[in-house]
Amino acid sequence: MMNNGVENSKILIVDDIALNRKLQHAYLDAVGYDVIVAKDGVEALEKIKNESPDLILLDVMMPKMNGFEVCRELKNNEETRFIPVILVTALNEIENKIKGIEAGADDFISKPFNKLELLARVKSLLRIKHLHDELELKIKELEATQRKLYQLAITDGLTDLYNYRYFNEQLYRELTRAKRHNLSVSVIMLDIDFFKNFNDTHGHPAGDKVLKTIAKLLYTNIRKIDIAARYGGEEFAIVLVETNKESASIVANKIKKIVEDYPFLHQETQPNGKLTISAGVATFPDDTDDPDALIKIADNRLYKAKEQGRNRVVLE
Repeated sequence: MMNNGVENSKILIVDDIALNRKLQHAYLDAVGYDVIVAKDGVEALEKIKNESPDLILLDVMMPKMNGFEVCRELKNNEETRFIPVILVTALNEIENKIKGIEAGADDFISKPFNKLELLARVKSLLRIKHLHDELELKIKELEATQRKLYQLAITDGLTDLYNYRYFNEQLYRELTRAKRHNLSVSVIMLDIDFFKNFNDTHGHPAGDKVLKTIAKLLYTNIRKIDIAARYGGEEFAIVLVETNKESASIVANKIKKIVEDYPFLHQETQPNGKLTISAGVATFPDDTDDPDALIKIADNRLYKAKEQGRNRVVLE
């Protein structure tokens, strides 16, 4: 068995002559490669689809599809374009080699071929393929890590909602789009009534559980195109895309009612006997066309809701 980083590589031999297939198979099998065969180009394409070989030894002169046609089809396919192809040919004319290069062949070997030359060319291309596969894996791992880091950067660690920074960025983006297409965008600012009282009475772990529960209630009761965020402390914010004030009022009151009806543990110790929220709503373009001002207006209406007795939504 080989020990060069390409052991157990799978090689597809494509040749319409049985003796040629048998000879190549014997050479490659003797040094430890996993060898499969196909008798023509059509069968080869089916084997490639099902077997995913690491390298292909492809005869040029074959019925149904010649080697140039098979090679061209492989190199034009995103899934197979990086499989090394060695064209095996009895034709030594320069125009045929040019045709092979244009079809995407990675190397050539002429019949009758030398065993050592065949094995050397196979080994060389497999080493390149092996390095390419390693690079592809590293790139995928890096991309996955980058996605994870980005998600961490825009997500609140406790509630898994978006954070303050991402909320602001998306609000700016949505308002820019709304101005361009003459759409409405609404913002809901809300927080938990008497949350400090709950934390002081039952401790921060119980308070964190309430925050996570409310975050889940928000996320599951808005559309996927909307943006729910933990704005800070016990305050949350929602961007309702393409939503006017009337529709935003319906959403805000629905969320208020869902929270009011939810059976939070220890909520009976709250001043009004329940865990509730207060909310303020502001809408573009009705209230302002400035994103910072939109947040401030919604926030002011949130505090007006508290002044008016809490557990309510204020729109004006």
